[in-house]
Amino acid sequence: MADELFENPRLASIYDPFDPDRSDLDAYESMVHDFGAHTVLDIGCGTGTFACRLAVKGMGVIGLDPAAASLKVAKTKQGADRVRWIHGSARNLPPLKVDLVTMTGNVAQVFLTDKEWKETLLAIRDTLHPSGRLVFETRKPESQAWLDWNKEKTFTRVNVPHCGFVHGWTDVTEVWNSFVSFRSTYVFENDNQSISSDSTLRFRSFHEINKTLNSAGFSVEDVREAPDRPGREYVFIARPNEI
Repeated sequence: MADELFENPRLASIYDPFDPDRSDLDAYESMVHDFGAHTVLDIGCGTGTFACRLAVKGMGVIGLDPAAASLKVAKTKQGADRVRWIHGSARNLPPLKVDLVTMTGNVAQVFLTDKEWKETLLAIRDTLHPSGRLVFETRKPESQAWLDWNKEKTFTRVNVPHCGFVHGWTDVTEVWNSFVSFRSTYVFENDNQSISSDSTLRFRSFHEINKTLNSAGFSVEDVREAPDRPGREYVFIARPNEI
């Protein structure tokens, strides 16, 4: 099940206005070209910004997401008619082969249990061509990003087209071991409706990620810094081992 933030139609419709700067995707697009990828599977594609961005440039793109409301927004964008949209998870993908699999944003951290993370990695490995790559980012636990997840530091008031002004903020609700839970709250000024969404992310260590990739049949080719969050994130590039 997707979080309310992505599954609630009203929240899905304001997701992009609340996150308008997607320069974080520049590095991923560069890697698509650097690796010579012609087909890309974007897992957790959400409202389809990256998938459509690649599609308009001629790439073969598959956008996968468990949230129907987010996919509905994605399908309204330029280039959406060139994307193959799949409602579901990596663990129940239809048979297909791609050159590159991406998980941008917090996608790699939504797999909370070791079982679902490994099953996802195994499904990705089966989907990649032997020369393909998996690229994803994950926040460094030691940077403790969640310390800034409070109303004082995250409050935003956005004028959303065809909707009016909306207030949004985030509050951490619990931190335990490698798990961080938080609540995103949005208040719509036009009718004073308040909608909240509860989420949990898992902050795996560098060692844990390496270990899980190796156990799922991947070799880590490179680990880079995320340009938009220097020193705070890892960007893993992994290749499937020969079988």
